[in-house]
Amino acid sequence: MSGHGLSVTIEGLSLSYGRRSALADVRLRLAPGERACLVGPNGAGKSSLLRCLTGLVAASSGSVLLDGTPVSEIERPVLARQLSVVPGQVELPFSMRVDEVVLLGRIPHEHPFTGARETDRAAASAAMTRVGIDHLRDRDIRALSLGERQLVLVAVALAQGGRLLVLDEPTVHLDLRHQVEVLSLLTRLSEQDGLTVLAVLHDLSMAAHFFPRLILLDRGRVVADGPAAEVLTPERIRAVYGVDPRYVPALALSGGVPVSVADPAR
Repeated sequence: MSGHGLSVTIEGLSLSYGRRSALADVRLRLAPGERACLVGPNGAGKSSLLRCLTGLVAASSGSVLLDGTPVSEIERPVLARQLSVVPGQVELPFSMRVDEVVLLGRIPHEHPFTGARETDRAAASAAMTRVGIDHLRDRDIRALSLGERQLVLVAVALAQGGRLLVLDEPTVHLDLRHQVEVLSLLTRLSEQDGLTVLAVLHDLSMAAHFFPRLILLDRGRVVADGPAAEVLTPERIRAVYGVDPRYVPALALSGGVPVSVADPAR
């Protein structure tokens, strides 16, 4: 289903919180169905960029367009049907079954008076099947492991039906197996379903393996954009992260080319 995803165009985007500049003249384009990852140290502007992209924060200058339409001009109910967001973690203060949580993703599509319809329940069920959590549907989400909860959040986003999937640290606190499961699923959603995927990751080795395009931010600016081998050079890691690249955890560098983790499918 190539081309099913939304296109994203960011032009001259700047954002300030008081006197502090969070983003400065950011320019990016994502083609429909493209899969890209934002990387960079804490405070580089990654989350701020996602907030502008999703319309949660108004930029100081510049523009964000989804399929050519400024995000500021898209009504929130319409935007909720086009764009799905997966946060790092969500804590629910009350008991809910997994299937009830996933059904929340259908709220933008529900009838305003009668609520969830059979089509909504079918979409939620299909999302759970796609993510591989059918066996958890009757469980209380609070009793799940962190990795299982994260898969539930991805299922919520799938049930929502957005053509652009935005993920802020989707593998935070997850063990290696669940990290691979989540990131492998994102790969399938991009390559098989044609969804546009933009994620934030701190793990450079995972980013290098699962994303064909890395966008490196530093102090609110894009300093590199392209394949991992071109973006994660020893010189750039030293300049941006302030560390000797030999000590970057789990990232093997050979002549400036990152060596990715083993393919989990093999």
